[in-house]
Order: sequence, then C-alpha cells, then structure tokens
Amino acid sequence: MAGKNIIEVKDDIFEQEVLKSDTPVLVDFWAPWCGPCRAVAPVVEELAADYAGKLKVAKCNVDENPQTPVKYGIRAIPTLIIFKGGSVIEQITGAVAKSQIAAAVDKVLS
Repeated sequence: MAGKNIIEVKDDIFEQEVLKSDTPVLVDFWAPWCGPCRAVAPVVEELAADYAGKLKVAKCNVDENPQTPVKYGIRAIPTLIIFKGGSVIEQITGAVAKSQIAAAVDKVLS
C-alpha cells in the first residue's frame, strides 16, 4: 500500500517510529474508504520522494489504529501532522495542494 519512501505506522510502533525519530516525520492519517485520502495519497508519495533523507513520511490507517488519532484529536481525515522532536509542529486537515504541504514541511525543516 505505502510507497517505497513511506512507512506504515501502527499504534504500537508510533512512539518508536514517529515520536523518537531523529528526523521530522510527516504522518498521513487516512482510511481506505476515504475519497479525499485517496486524492492526497499521490501528493504524499511525491513529497516522500522530494524530501527523502530529510523527512520521514508515514501513513496511519485510522480504522486499524484507533488510539493514535484519538490521542492527537483527529476528527477528520485526511489529516497530515508534522512531528519534530516528539511534538506536533504543523497540522493540515483535508486534501490540500502539494504546495501547501511543502510550505509546511519547509518551515519545519528550516
């Protein structure tokens, strides 16, 4: 499902893969039945390739992993959250333009 530059995170590995990551992490909270999630998926894949080595990109299926979305107050999907040093730095809800996500990533990386 996830592309080659994207990892799939589940509730049990979220802390290890995301919160303890040395590099910033963009997490795409999604579900298979969600149309806007499918629309934003290729954009997330492109960003994963564009920022390879500087940004870790992960996907979290909210149906299979209910604890993590609840913890971060996610009420709508897709929601993209950028974590850095274990903290939420940026949060984007909805299928938005690649440029908007890239601007948020650039801000975190700068």
